Amino acid sequence: MYHKLLLLTVLLNLLTLNTAEAEEFDHSSWNALLNAHVVVINDGNSTAVDYQGMHDDRAKLAQYLQSMSEIEQEDFDVWTANEQLAFLINAYNAWTVELILTAWPDIKSIKDLGNFLSSPWKKSFIPLLGDIRSLDDIEHKMIRGSGRYNDPRIHFAVNCASIGCPSLLPAAYTSDRLDEQLNDQTIQFLGDRSRNRADDIKIELSPVFKWYRADFEQGWQDHQRLEDFLLAYADVLGLSDEMTAKLKTHKANIRFLKYDWDLNKTR
Repeated sequence: MYHKLLLLTVLLNLLTLNTAEAEEFDHSSWNALLNAHVVVINDGNSTAVDYQGMHDDRAKLAQYLQSMSEIEQEDFDVWTANEQLAFLINAYNAWTVELILTAWPDIKSIKDLGNFLSSPWKKSFIPLLGDIRSLDDIEHKMIRGSGRYNDPRIHFAVNCASIGCPSLLPAAYTSDRLDEQLNDQTIQFLGDRSRNRADDIKIELSPVFKWYRADFEQGWQDHQRLEDFLLAYADVLGLSDEMTAKLKTHKANIRFLKYDWDLNKTR
């Protein structure tokens, strides 16, 4: 009887330990900053960032970033895929805001923070999961390159601080709402006629679809072509029956619009 009680106690202790280790990261402070300083514009199709407000609250942002930096790789590894992805998207977006604040208010574009030899996305300045990383590391290695997530909708979630970019969500991404949030961001972006539009002759898309076309053709939701992805959102894009038929038969004329690199700041 004693040995059975001892074994039960050990198992309960292990269960408690594993639950504690797997506890989800708290994004509430980042959520509060986004709620306070991200403004919905363009008839609900995009957002703008009050960088002065973020600057005034920079100490709170620093605390959030510090808390992210304290997460060890072994902690991250026991999280669910949704917890990991929400963490990485929030990290990318929060560190992008911090990067802009390093030059605020004397900045017109995130590209101002790079030079001929190195883009701002290649700067290694982010202490995350035991290493010093760049924004490119987070997006292209940890998210896209990991092979674990395989969700092209992340391109509507990570925000490059530019007008041409899909908008910064005015809330933190969380594991329990991640699919809903990614879907909402996709619908919002595709419904923005300044970035994506179509008529019976052509479809004009954001360059995001040109730069990352392969991600939309890797089998997410069984989509093997960019056209398949677009067809899934035909109503949002406002596709006519004629254009829908062209997409199905590989006859659609797809063009890509110019990207606006101006800062996504409030006016």
